[in-house]
Amino acid sequence: MVNYISILDFGSQYTQLIARRIREMDVYAEIIPFNKLPDLEDDNLKGVILSGSPFSVTAENALHPDLEAIVNKKPILGICYGAQYLTNHFGGVVANSDKREYGQASLKLEKDSTLLSGIGNDSQIWMSHADSIVTPAPVFDIIASTESIPVAAFQGKAGQFEKPILGVQFHPEVTHSLQGKDILRNFVLDICQSKQEWSSASFIKKTVGELQEKIGDKQVIIGLSGGVDSTVASVLLQKAIGKRLHAIFINNGLLRHNEFEEVIESYQNMDLNLIPVDASEAFLSELAGVTDPEKKRKIIGRVFIEVFEREAKKLKDVDFLAQGTIYPDVIESLSVVGPSVTIKSHHNVGGLPDLLNLEIVEPLRMLFKDEVRTVGKALGIKHELVGRHPFPGPGLAIRILGEITHERVALLQKADKVFIDHLKSSGYYEKVWQAGAILLPIKSVGVMGDERTYENTCALRCVVSVDGMTAKWAELPYDLLGKISNDIINKVKGINRVVYDISTKPPATIEWE
Repeated sequence: MVNYISILDFGSQYTQLIARRIREMDVYAEIIPFNKLPDLEDDNLKGVILSGSPFSVTAENALHPDLEAIVNKKPILGICYGAQYLTNHFGGVVANSDKREYGQASLKLEKDSTLLSGIGNDSQIWMSHADSIVTPAPVFDIIASTESIPVAAFQGKAGQFEKPILGVQFHPEVTHSLQGKDILRNFVLDICQSKQEWSSASFIKKTVGELQEKIGDKQVIIGLSGGVDSTVASVLLQKAIGKRLHAIFINNGLLRHNEFEEVIESYQNMDLNLIPVDASEAFLSELAGVTDPEKKRKIIGRVFIEVFEREAKKLKDVDFLAQGTIYPDVIESLSVVGPSVTIKSHHNVGGLPDLLNLEIVEPLRMLFKDEVRTVGKALGIKHELVGRHPFPGPGLAIRILGEITHERVALLQKADKVFIDHLKSSGYYEKVWQAGAILLPIKSVGVMGDERTYENTCALRCVVSVDGMTAKWAELPYDLLGKISNDIINKVKGINRVVYDISTKPPATIEWE
């Protein structure tokens, strides 16, 4: 087991960023709900971070971790809500006052500290809090302030604690805190004395060993989609168990243009025991006449299970079902308060483990998407597979608004191909997170030559993101958008109008349905 830092999640929108920043230092970081504790006797656990939160420490619904169990066992860093909670717990005063801060501020250093070592006076930081620390707890020294608030950062007074306790009122994990990563590095590497052991090579070695131990001499099946997650999971499994892996790739008739054939070709010589299944007619016939997006998803999920179950039962002595679940999926399934949030239906193959009486194995469940790509590269997987954009499990079904027919699928496939081909030839495919065309249930008047047309409208969606949790529309050059629009209208008979989606996530989602 490698060194790691545990992050107690109090519901902050930035919690994942804390973990990502730490992993960028080659130190493993895990996120767990605030009301669960890591193994505090584990020597590999080097420190605990208390995240921010939308809640107030002074409210009745304040979130209370078992802080006394952690104090003097491991170094602690409180961030925003975490800092306020430490202050409140040890007798300081936190209040909703006129001293609140949002946005950028300048840090004023008040006392030497390891946490702020190398950080410049007036360094830009990012604040986002309504409550403020009005009076520090008597056991803490103020180590930094800002023009608006007296306590921007603090540390335990000499001799008060066996292990360091520190807090920052701002968010060092966001890029707006210009030296925030250095502050986190000071905590993780200097204060916690973590070793930089987290890397693609160490992950592959560790995971392959764990898979061999868990699976033994048993057989495993996995549903391949052609996407990054299932591909990397499959190659890891193949490295661990060889020919005892069986990969089922189902064509649901809603893939991109020629994608079924191209993916099969890409998987040649990868020793995955690939089982391609063309079930497109089964899916499209079940979807006939359905326009409600949630019904589409449920139908696709049900038919997928039926087809996968049929193919899986042709194999003998299978004990495990592998999935390409990644860390954001795991985090989404853990609720900070209340019942657990259900993982989106296309993140897994819900129902199959019970139907087939199989045990689940998820080799990527601790990786973020960009880490999956890095591991894929380290495994030697072709760039066209590792570098592929995310693609929704229901495929084009949720990019065709309204009824799904063979004709509408073919129309969108052609338009989408023009769009993606232009992004690749222009170099923008590698610069954006995800892109695709959407067929709208809208027809409009156009003029082509001397003829009046009344045809379909196509929307283009292209976003930049790090992990898909938030996304900004990609600012593609106007001349590129013009070429894409002209080519779609000229080459795809049935579309006479192209529009570009400039919505961010949130409030919009990346997909339209």
